[in-house]
This record gives sequence, C-alpha cells and structure tokens, in this order.
Amino acid sequence: MTAGETGDTGRRVARVRKLTTVLDSSLRIPFTRRTIGLDPILGLVPWAGDAIGAVLSGYLVWESARLGVSRGTLVRMLLNVALETVVGVIPLIGDLFDATWKANSRNLKMLDRHLADPDAVRLASRRFWLGVGMGVVGAVGGTVVVAGWLTMGILRALGALLGVG
Repeated sequence: MTAGETGDTGRRVARVRKLTTVLDSSLRIPFTRRTIGLDPILGLVPWAGDAIGAVLSGYLVWESARLGVSRGTLVRMLLNVALETVVGVIPLIGDLFDATWKANSRNLKMLDRHLADPDAVRLASRRFWLGVGMGVVGAVGGTVVVAGWLTMGILRALGALLGVG
C-alpha cells in the first residue's frame, strides 16, 4: 500500500496488486530475469483461457472504477485488456504477446498514478478525450474524402462503360 491507502481502499488496492502479480509476473523464466504469470498460461487453452484471463482482467478494471479512476483511464484500461484478449486468441503469437504486453501491470500503473495524484490524472484524461475526439473527426473526414473519391471513380468507370462523358 502507498500513502493514503487506508481501510477498504487499502484492501482493494492490495487485492488488485496481488491479482496483477499472479496474472502477469508470478513465475520467473529459468535463466532469465523475465517473468510471466497465469494469464499467458491460461491463453494456451484455446478461447476459454483467453476468456478467463479477460474476466480476471476485467475485475481489476472494475475495482479501479470503484476506486474512482477517471473514465478516460478506465477506457485505456479496457483497451489494454481488449488488445491482449483479441491478440491472445491467435495461437502461439497471442501467448507470446500476453507474456510481454502484461495489460494488468499497465493498468496497475495507471491506478497507481490515479492514487498518487487524482487531479493530474483527470487533466490527462481530458486531454485523452480531446485526442479521441480529434481522431474521430479526422477518421470521419477521411472516410468522407475516400468515399467521395471512390464514388467519383465508380461514376467515371460507369460513364466510360456506357460511353457517356
């Protein structure tokens, strides 16, 4: 526990830390400094293992929400879990990705930042959402431009086939 973690909050954070360790770094790879946890091992069981890992990771995000983590941080946490889950279903490559990405450890770092300075995290969250908004506007604008370009190309091709133009 860090400074300011007392009572129920302290117990929740301790559970999150323990589960993160179990899922991401409880076993040392022989002759290396690297660790893996239960998550990539679960991933060896096709589909079901990744689903179980996603549920356990989801619990960590849920506890973070109960601890008051901002919506922007929760979205990033969910994206970490989603990425690990989606890539995790790819045989072998997904398991290697699970072992190196360690979504739960990444999410624990975000929780720690929130616990250390919630106001700074909320400011960063606003910036994140601003970036997401700008990205959506750019994606929609780009889609409109590409759709227009494709439509014009199709119309030109049809005109050439029909002898119009």
